[in-house]
Amino acid sequence: MQTLYLIIPLAPLVGALVAGLLCLKISNRAAHSVAIFGMLVSTIAAAVVFHDVWQGHTYNGPVYTWLTSGDTKFEIGFLIDRLSALMMLVVAFVSLMVHVYTIGYMADDPGYNRFFSYISLFTFSMLMLVMSNNFLQLFFGWEAVGLVSYLLIGFWYTRETAIYANLKAFLVNRVGDFGFLLGIALVLMYFGTLDYATVFANSGTLSSNTIEIVSGRAWSLMTVICILLFIGAMGKSAQFPLHVWLPDSMEGPTPISALIHAATMVTAGIFMVARMSPLFELSETARSVVMTIGAITALFMALVAIVQNDIKRVVAYSTLSQLGYMTVALGASAYAAGIFHLATHAFFKALLFLGAGSVIIALHHEQDMRKMGGLAKYMPITYATMLIGAISSAGIPGFAGFFSKDAIIETVQLSQTPGAGFAYFCVLSTVFVTAFYTFRLLCMTFHGKERFEAHGSAHGNHDDHGHGGKPHESPPVVTVPLILLAIPSIAAGWLIGPVLFGGYFGASIVVAPAHDVLAKMAAEFHGVIGMMAHALGTAPFWLALAGIGTAGYLYLVRPDLPDVVRRKFQLIYTILERKYGFDELYSWLFAGGARLLGTGLWQRGDVAVIDGIFVNGSARMVGWTATVIRQFQSGYIYHYAFVMIVGVLALLSIWWAISVLQVWPR
Repeated sequence: MQTLYLIIPLAPLVGALVAGLLCLKISNRAAHSVAIFGMLVSTIAAAVVFHDVWQGHTYNGPVYTWLTSGDTKFEIGFLIDRLSALMMLVVAFVSLMVHVYTIGYMADDPGYNRFFSYISLFTFSMLMLVMSNNFLQLFFGWEAVGLVSYLLIGFWYTRETAIYANLKAFLVNRVGDFGFLLGIALVLMYFGTLDYATVFANSGTLSSNTIEIVSGRAWSLMTVICILLFIGAMGKSAQFPLHVWLPDSMEGPTPISALIHAATMVTAGIFMVARMSPLFELSETARSVVMTIGAITALFMALVAIVQNDIKRVVAYSTLSQLGYMTVALGASAYAAGIFHLATHAFFKALLFLGAGSVIIALHHEQDMRKMGGLAKYMPITYATMLIGAISSAGIPGFAGFFSKDAIIETVQLSQTPGAGFAYFCVLSTVFVTAFYTFRLLCMTFHGKERFEAHGSAHGNHDDHGHGGKPHESPPVVTVPLILLAIPSIAAGWLIGPVLFGGYFGASIVVAPAHDVLAKMAAEFHGVIGMMAHALGTAPFWLALAGIGTAGYLYLVRPDLPDVVRRKFQLIYTILERKYGFDELYSWLFAGGARLLGTGLWQRGDVAVIDGIFVNGSARMVGWTATVIRQFQSGYIYHYAFVMIVGVLALLSIWWAISVLQVWPR
């Protein structure tokens, strides 16, 4: 079985190396074949491991020792338990679907082989992260997904917007990673090891320890460690206020948008906090911070999605909001509910992104929903699968998103963590907003008046199949992954019983009895059918229906009303359209501040001090000295004699001064 553990991350790595190092020598077919075969092997192995772990077999051990410093070992090792097994299966399956889909989406791209290399390497990095049994390997995977995301977001490097987006993602994540690294450093400093098992076993003995960040003011050691680790999660999982990079990541090709937003990178922060549950359970302050940040992200990012017209950006802001839901669950100590929503969200969000990509292909890479409409009859498979994803995202009973989202809302309502009241208001309000913007996307894209004909004729889009510029369904290599993702988007939620209330996660997640809100929910859980029946009388269900109905009325029955509403609420619309001004603020404060600092260092430091004093100043000093000395090089003997006498007097004066200092009584 240990060999199988190695195969899971190494199979995608082999595919990445072959497709990448030989990208100029092998054909496109060979590149995607080796990459997809590697992912298929990894997915099958992950499924076998998941079944083995379900039977109760776990593993925790080193693969090899990287280095030893004193008594501290820095190792590469695997922790295979029910948490990591679930993550491995979700990551591998969604990545496999994205790999297959990429054949159709990137078919004509000159960087085809390079793209397959990148996405396989991305999957390898994420698998190494979730399989790690120590903070060193966790940090390796953490930074590796950040690096590869930089390459993928800026994949079309000839676009200025893509280069800006990948640089923005890289820099914002460095802010979070700085806090993450400080948290790991504190763990090593106080625990003397980076091994999870040892740290978690000894965390209780250090729970009362304090640390002085500011002299004279003591902070709980666990609170500081947890908040620093969570700052890293804020960057990776795009939580407020480090959320600004994720919408701009849409500049990358659609397959990588799906991979980043559904199963890799952004879920790394959620997974990390759940893995660190033994530490977070020791700090109520840290959990309160986590819950509040998640609540703000869930509601306020959902509101921004309402005014977006780019089909991919609507789904991107949806991702931000859903990540907020997961984070709120973590703050409520409902770690299992957060991970369960991570899994269900991975399926329906990948489905929505890949469905959006199918629409973009059909409309010759048009992404503005105002230039779409009426596509349902042209793209029935894409429409049907995206409808399933939208219903799941909205949280309608029977679909995967309903079970995980309702569980989170319920746990927040039961939570006693400070800030739970505010968080409950946010997640409950977001139900309406989510349903509204999701079905707004469907209405504008697939229903109503066709608005794409002018776009097609303007670009001369007459394809080889005689469709005369009209869009048509994507090829099977695109639609088959949509169908396969639609299945778990419906059925994955039906596992809520064993996953949340049947003790599936076991010892891989630690919850203090006083914080166990899922245990309170379990007492009222009467099966999947009972949960759906109960939901029909609850606020989330009716809020979701209200959101769907409002979207249908505004964009199908009265399509003239959105413009009227926008004019009447122009201030609010402008605030949402400008995304609360965070991009402008960060650009002015950080980018502008960095440029101002750089200009100051250049003008005052480089030009004035280094060039002005040390370089040019020394040259001027040599020139002045030479000018003075030249006055004595006159050719007259008495001038030379005068200089010699003055020199002798100077030497005698120095000798006399030294002699006096030596005999002077001290």
